[in-house]
Amino acid sequence: MAKKSAVNRNEMVKKLAKQYAAKRASLKAIANDESLPLEDRFEARLKLAELPRNSAPNRIRNRCEVTGRPRAYYRKLKMSRITLRDLGSHGQIPGLVKSSW
Repeated sequence: MAKKSAVNRNEMVKKLAKQYAAKRASLKAIANDESLPLEDRFEARLKLAELPRNSAPNRIRNRCEVTGRPRAYYRKLKMSRITLRDLGSHGQIPGLVKSSW
């Protein structure tokens, strides 16, 4: 199991990213629009820098839904390889058969 503080922090980052997504997108659109004057674009960059750092979506860490493990994460299943193997061995994932030869 991952530390509860790390899992809770990641949940907070997800919430902040969702909360500021629209504002961040509009400021980025203004900042990257070449047809606007340089002053407006610079002002949009400054406002973007004033937003909380944890509201950026690239700070979200993919974690296993079951254990919170941050590494060896399968996006399609939203779980780590270890959890996948455990649940598959117990027959709790439909269609998954442990390999043997």
